[in-house]
Amino acid sequence: MSEAPATQLINEFQETFRRIENELAKVVVGHGDLIRNILTAFFAGGHVLIEGVPGTGKTLIVRSLADVLNLSFNRIQFTVDLMPADITGTRMVMDRDDGRRDFVFVEGPVFAHVLLADEINRSTPKTQAALLEAMAEQQVTVAGATYRLPPPFFVMATLNPIEMEGTYPLPEAQLDRFFFKVRLTYPTHQEIQRIIGSTTTNTTEDLRPVFEHAEAPEKILSLRQLVRDVLVAPHIEEYISALIHATIPAGAKYLSTGDTAKTTLAKDDFVNRYVSFGSSPRGGQTLMLGAKVLALLDGRANVSYDDVDRLAVPTLNHRLVLNFAAEAENIDPNDIVTRIVQSARKIRR
Repeated sequence: MSEAPATQLINEFQETFRRIENELAKVVVGHGDLIRNILTAFFAGGHVLIEGVPGTGKTLIVRSLADVLNLSFNRIQFTVDLMPADITGTRMVMDRDDGRRDFVFVEGPVFAHVLLADEINRSTPKTQAALLEAMAEQQVTVAGATYRLPPPFFVMATLNPIEMEGTYPLPEAQLDRFFFKVRLTYPTHQEIQRIIGSTTTNTTEDLRPVFEHAEAPEKILSLRQLVRDVLVAPHIEEYISALIHATIPAGAKYLSTGDTAKTTLAKDDFVNRYVSFGSSPRGGQTLMLGAKVLALLDGRANVSYDDVDRLAVPTLNHRLVLNFAAEAENIDPNDIVTRIVQSARKIRR
């Protein structure tokens, strides 16, 4: 069993996290909660799926994050004619100095620390699947040979909710690989004014990297290890398990209170009525890791109920498969997850 992180390490994590937030705030107007969720997933070792209309700053956020972390960055614009080799790379015939020819692997854009997969639902399932191995295993396989990706590896994919004709929805197996799914909303009136004023002049903000280039990967991996050292009490583990179980239609009627001697009726059959498939256990793993990051940000070496509740929606909303009744009644996965969390809060009191 691992020991709790020392206070000095927790303070260093807090300072690093907030320095990154402050640097990003120089160029990204608003979206504070979104940036915190992205950083939470990054330090927990996950990937993020963002849904938002064009022109709201998705590319700017990811590129700026790579600059602040001093990591390499690549962007892939997904289109219907994009091939898997365009992502992973391919083998090419190269001439050697002695006149012979050899097959040499040429790396694709996936070989970067931070990767933006823009409008991922515009490419075919075969091309989407080429990214799945990279996300899950941090490696790619080409012509029977496996090539490791440089750690840390972080993917931020975007979905454009406009012009859905000709798109290919991501399969549930790939959606489950994303740590969070978040929505990028329109900026407010004041934020639009700031964006217009700050991006139409010759003045640009200089981002200061928080790490030296050579030490950045090692520092980030050590911070990720620190996240995993945060302690989780048995009653929090049971609470996370109960939340996951409550998303499953067949078992949605019961939600454990943390007391093994007592089980309480959670809610009505809202989940049974609108959900076809609930979250996988990976949703529970995500909740726990994300909650550990929030605990460190709050200066604690242990996870609380509130840490879990704050991340329930971005963690679980893309892991629920809703039925036709939900679509007909305009029921959103966020609504279902919110109701589950509200029910759990009442039980805890």
